Parts: sequence; C-alpha cells; structure tokens
Amino acid sequence: MTIRIDTCPPLPEIDVPRLDPPPPRRARALMIQGTSSDVGKSLLVAGLCRAYARRGLKVAPFKAQNMSNNAAVAADSDLPPGPDGPRFGEIGRAQALQARAAGVPPSIHMNPVLLKPQALVGSQVVLRGRALGNWPAKHYHELKPLMMPAIMDSFARVAAEADLMIVEGAGAATEVHLRRSDIANMLLAEAADLPVVLLTDNDRGGALAAVVGSWMLHTETERARIRGYIVNKFRGDFALYAPGCEVMTAHTGWPLLGVVRWFDAATLLPAEDALALARPLRSEGAGLRVAVPQLSRVANFDDLDPLSSEPGVDLRWVRPGEPIPEGTDVVLLPGSKTTRQALEELRANGWDTDIRAHHRRGGRVVGICAGFQMLGHRVCDPDGIEGPPGETVGLGLLDVETVIGPSKRLLTLSATDLLSGARVTGYEMHMGITTGAGLARPWLSLDGRAEGAVSADGRVMGSYVHGLFGADGFRAHWLGAMGGRASGLDHAAQVEAALDALASHLEATLDLDALLALAR
Repeated sequence: MTIRIDTCPPLPEIDVPRLDPPPPRRARALMIQGTSSDVGKSLLVAGLCRAYARRGLKVAPFKAQNMSNNAAVAADSDLPPGPDGPRFGEIGRAQALQARAAGVPPSIHMNPVLLKPQALVGSQVVLRGRALGNWPAKHYHELKPLMMPAIMDSFARVAAEADLMIVEGAGAATEVHLRRSDIANMLLAEAADLPVVLLTDNDRGGALAAVVGSWMLHTETERARIRGYIVNKFRGDFALYAPGCEVMTAHTGWPLLGVVRWFDAATLLPAEDALALARPLRSEGAGLRVAVPQLSRVANFDDLDPLSSEPGVDLRWVRPGEPIPEGTDVVLLPGSKTTRQALEELRANGWDTDIRAHHRRGGRVVGICAGFQMLGHRVCDPDGIEGPPGETVGLGLLDVETVIGPSKRLLTLSATDLLSGARVTGYEMHMGITTGAGLARPWLSLDGRAEGAVSADGRVMGSYVHGLFGADGFRAHWLGAMGGRASGLDHAAQVEAALDALASHLEATLDLDALLALAR
C-alpha cells in the first residue's frame, strides 16, 4: 500500500507493506476502552497481559493509536535486516511494557500509529515504526482513514501469533465529534468485531456521570458491543460506593465487572506519558541530589526511573518557575521532542543561568539525547523538522553542535562500556547529527565505539543512549563517580516483581475467568 500525502507537503510517498491475503486469526480478543484519559487503561492491560500469560496463554497487546513522547524501540519486520542486524521502529512505551508483561518481544505492529506531540507544528506521526512527518490536528484527521488498512493489517499480524489479544483504546471512547475518524476506539472495535469493557476510575470522582454519559453518547450498536464496566483506582469502603454502581447499571444495563483497588506499586513501572509528571515529582531517596528541569515536551523520562528508585538518590523534578535547588549535586537534562524549544524553556525559566552557576561552583551536568544536544554550542534545524527553521544557541558546556535532519536513528544496543567495564543495554532514538571537538572525549566506549562526550574538566557529560541507568553495574559506577552510593538495586527484577504484583492484584480484585470468557 502507498499513502500519498497531498494535504501537508512536502512529504514523500510512504510504502506500508500489507499481507495479502491476511493471515488467519488465531487469537481471541478483548478491548479495554476508557471514559477518559488517565483512567489506568495502559496499566490494566499490562496487568492482564501478565496474569493471562501466567496461565499459559500466549498474550499480545495492541493499541491502534497512542499519543506519547515516551517511546520504545521495537523490531520492524517489514524491513529486511541491514548490515548491522535487524531494523527497528518505534512504538509507545506503554505497549513495550505490555509486551514485556506478556513475555513477548515488542513489535511495531502492537502500536501501528504513534503521535509524538511537538510545539507549534502539532504532532509527529509515526506509522508502523517510521515517521511520516509533522501534522497539524486538522490535517491529521484527514490522514487517519488512509492509515486504517495498515492498522488492520497490523492487527491481523498480531492476532495470527497469539492466543489472546488485549486491545487498548485511546483517550475517551465517547468523543462523538471525532467518531468519523476515530481509529482507536469504536471504529476499530467494529472493524475487528471486538467485545468492549469500559474502564472508569474512582480516584478523580465523577465515575457515575462518566459511565452513564458514555451510555448516552454511544449509538445502540456501540452500547451492545460494551459487555460491562470496571471501576479502577478505588480507595475506601466499597459498601458506601456500591449504590453508585447500582445506579450505573440501572441506567445503562451494563453489569459491573469488577472494582480494582488502588495499586501502590504502579510507581515502580514506566509511565505512559507526561501526565504522570502532574503528580509529586520527588523520589523518597536521600543522598546524591539530582535536579531535573521539567520540560513541556519531555521525552522518554523513564530513563530516570532507576535513579529515582535508588535509596541513595534524592531525585526531584524542577517545575517551571522554580529555580534549580541550592545544594544540587547533579543537574540532569532529559530527552525532549523539540530541542530548540527546550532551550528556550530553559532560558525562560532562568534555568540556563542556574545551570551555568551550578557548573561554576563545581557541580555536575548530564544530558541524555536532546539533553546532550542542549549542552553544545548550538542546535540548528535548517529544514524546520521540529518547528520553524533556524538555530538556537545552546548552553555551551560541551564543545559540540547539532544539526537536526529528517532521518531518525533507531537501534537497540547491548555492549560493554570500556570506560567503566560495565555491561550497558539501551537504545538510541533521535534526529540530529552531533559533531565537534568534544566528541574526542567520549563518555562511553561501547565495544570500542565511542559515544557521547565529556567536558575537559570532567564535570559535564552527554550521551544519546537511553536506558543507561537501567544497567545496574553501570549505574553503580556512575553514582560512585558522581559522589553518590549505589544500593545494589536490581532494577529489572524490581520491574518484573511489580508486574507480577499487578497481575496478582488483578487476580484478587477481578474475575479473570469471566473476562476471558468475554473475549472472542
């Protein structure tokens, strides 16, 4: 299939391979839709994937469209391997976590459409792992129907390889003004003939109105597709809440399929998107003080989860309008979808002045991906890939500069860092080529390949490698170099334990046999 883009030039033709005829469907499927964003769909799907996988089923997640700058690298089966091995695309971080919960490798087909919000230009649209370009919302709605064949092809590929698919909807399922182009909720459910469970949450209040309002806004056909509802994030005495559920069922005819109580260990799992940053932004550790400026287009911020889990690290996100705290040991600049805008945000908040003063006082500064780019002399975007064409002066703490271009580097890595001797796993996902004399002092040497840069005084370092801090040995070495102390934390084991605990939590609060019986 070829998609020709005429409404938002100058985009090239994009070839999207499809299997013809589609493979036979093996999997039963169940779809989880929400009454709004952030009701806990992604986490519920992850828990269900782990719970049913523990029962011996081959489970796979699927989400037609996700909107998040938290992305993951996944295998791209549409492209033949290159000289360096398999080709990769990108999917939402939530679907990568769900695949991990299911015990299967992540695939570009598990999340065929990923929207990565950018300032001024709308969102970058990623179709089947590869970027189509930047699309304003009004043009994107024209594009969505053209992508539906690719979405259904991806659905068929995942369904051919699994016993059970847990399909996640997007946002609120009742945005009827977008019904014609809603590729992620009821349009998909009808195209794939999926039974639907509606998820609402009790934490913010208004669940009764959300469920009854959903019934009012759905058509008769859509109402019949919904098999019941689940109340998520419940705290308190259910006896006091039960009458509300009776009202929901009386008005809708949908049965209550379960109440999921609040799951405290959710904070140990990677968050889907930046909505998580609206909550308290300081870890409970004490020791090495790490400050992270909270950028509006922050990307892949789960890079910092292993650090915030360390009891010897006090990691805090610095909100807009707040200064970098006095006494900070390390300022860490995370990834961002729009590097030049991120630099402007640093200046608007006075963080650039704070960071330079911190460095002059002997403090350390670390940048990951876009954060690495910001540490250089300048960032140029001559073609307007991330916003209006132009260039922006960087922090000048590393002797490098970056030019943003249309190609994106996507790869996973597993190598030995020759500087620390530790094994490093992670991935690269960035646009832009960084050059300059500063690269002669690399931060990492991955099986002999120089990567990143370190300043002449050794107190500023940057790298394109996401996931560095998830490698326990490397994290221990880095914390020691920063003047901190490692705890011996096994971060991967912590995530696995949290997924197991989530699955057990759902086993205790939901009738998983009844839910499985709904799948078809």
